[in-house]
Amino acid sequence: DVLYTVCNPVGKVQRIVIFKRNGIQAMLLNMMCMFESVFCAQKAKAALNGADIYAGCCTLKIEYARPTRLNVIRNDNDSWDYTKPYLGRRDRGKGRQRQAILGEHPSSFRHDGYGSHGPLLPLPSRYRMGSRDTPELVAYPLPQASSSYMHGGNPSGSVVMVSGLHQLKMNCSRVFNLFCLYGNIEKVKFMKTIPGTALVEMGDEYAVERAVTHLNNVKLFGKRLNVCVSKQHSVVPSQIFELEDGTSSYKDFAMSKNNRFTSAGQASKNIIQPPSCVLHYYNVPLCVTEETFVKLCEDHEVLSFIKYKVFDPKPSAKTLSGLLEWECKTDAVEALTVLNHYQIRVPNGSNPYTLKLCFSTSSHL
Repeated sequence: DVLYTVCNPVGKVQRIVIFKRNGIQAMLLNMMCMFESVFCAQKAKAALNGADIYAGCCTLKIEYARPTRLNVIRNDNDSWDYTKPYLGRRDRGKGRQRQAILGEHPSSFRHDGYGSHGPLLPLPSRYRMGSRDTPELVAYPLPQASSSYMHGGNPSGSVVMVSGLHQLKMNCSRVFNLFCLYGNIEKVKFMKTIPGTALVEMGDEYAVERAVTHLNNVKLFGKRLNVCVSKQHSVVPSQIFELEDGTSSYKDFAMSKNNRFTSAGQASKNIIQPPSCVLHYYNVPLCVTEETFVKLCEDHEVLSFIKYKVFDPKPSAKTLSGLLEWECKTDAVEALTVLNHYQIRVPNGSNPYTLKLCFSTSSHL
């Protein structure tokens, strides 16, 4: 159950088998975990390899196994098929729970089965299953929250790993343009050892939860993004290099005025939406027209929109807002990634206007 608890939120687990030597369970457990797909297994390895199950101990070492399938004869303490909850089900005995696979943990336990320090990888709330979510007659104990939540501290787990980034068209600023829709961005760093992969440190765990929920599997510049919670607790500016477009592989956005969740009042104005083919634009000067946006798309080599709408401004308004619709969701995502926060300069104007884009609640114009 512990391995299921840790792995299933990252990639759907189907079967788990524990291996023993000479009939005696080793202190270091060897387990095989079968996921629903190769993609799920890759996500789990990227997110969990080297992470601690409990604070400061039980470090996971994850490697790909040679077998392509695990065969489970019965569900017991040594193996479990989560696709067949009734498979050879045995009486577990009064008060016994499958959590005992790892034995008694030396730390003091709370009522939810975790020590006072809590796990080092707290799971976002969407991963926490209530009793109504669990299959009938099968209980999968899941961690409810880390100690930081229990005692009102700052949430942890605020870094996401993003792979599948186009190496020629993506940089730190464009990653910021897309991910800032779901929370504040502290730092972005591309990984030198894994091309097309970046670590994004966000303001809190809730921002990470929203980013994973809405951006995982989104298609961008012909590649599909893989967005998952990282085992890192922060992004460290090390191994900085030059990206294909000549920009730095690391950028600090902590003080950026383009972060949209810097206060409760500002955060409440943001409409959290999944990617769609309609973008809401705002904070553009009154002189901007449909032709301005068309030229903007042409200059930045993104496909242009198919429909344009401007909202009637108030008499005292100094800026315009409206909607832009693209042929498909992918085209809109690419346009937002490139054009968000573009500086629009006005003749004889002292300061440029920062174009703000976000996904609209409207599905079509």
